[in-house]
Amino acid sequence: MPQPPAQGEAPWLPPVRTPGRGAPVRWLAAGARDMRAAPVASLAYGTVFAAMGYALERALGSAAGMLALITGFVLVGPFLAIGLYDLSRSRAAALPRAFPRSLVAWRANPGQIALYGVILALLLAAWIRVSVVLVALFVEQAPASVAGLLSDLLASPSGIAFLLIYAAVGGFFAVLVFSTGALSVPMLLDRPCDVLAAMVTSARAVAHAPATMAAWAAVIALLVGAGMAARYVALALVVPLVGHASWHAYRELVGEAGGVPPA
Repeated sequence: MPQPPAQGEAPWLPPVRTPGRGAPVRWLAAGARDMRAAPVASLAYGTVFAAMGYALERALGSAAGMLALITGFVLVGPFLAIGLYDLSRSRAAALPRAFPRSLVAWRANPGQIALYGVILALLLAAWIRVSVVLVALFVEQAPASVAGLLSDLLASPSGIAFLLIYAAVGGFFAVLVFSTGALSVPMLLDRPCDVLAAMVTSARAVAHAPATMAAWAAVIALLVGAGMAARYVALALVVPLVGHASWHAYRELVGEAGGVPPA
């Protein structure tokens, strides 16, 4: 069970709680229950994610771009899952017409949700540019597939250096986005707050329970990576599971603000 809120919180921010043991497993279990309660709506969102990944792969057509997309997906996924958060919120409140409501969930806080989307888009664009430049520095002519690119890099004398640099730079982006964004979108959906309050609260929650949140980030990365490795088909299941579970992470670490306003 979560512990009481931390002391010394800023008065303009909601308190954050210390999660109980086994929190990531508990969040995934709660997410799975939400999926079972709304299978059609959940799989509809998951199918859109899977189709989007496949379409982007066809459109990009380069291993360097795909490598950036695969790693960047983890950065923007929490924002794109807003409909799944709303499904979980509606289920907890026993509200009817959950799926139609979730399609316009952004109306709960449109300006701030849009602003956060712009911030994420800029970070993703920066990461894609950095990723492509890093690949170009180490590979004269990248092969058509990510697997081929990684194989060539590992076979080259500079392959280990590339992996270390890529992991360090990518890790910086990942830590920045995850720490400020793990709870931001659920909070923007649930409360009439601004982007700064949501990002700061998310960062405080991560700092308050670093081991738990690091484990949660690793679980998300592994699940999404497995979904992408399976030619995106598995994303139809992985994305709804992670999306619903992320709402329960927010509920345990920050707590819901109250009832859901009518659509």
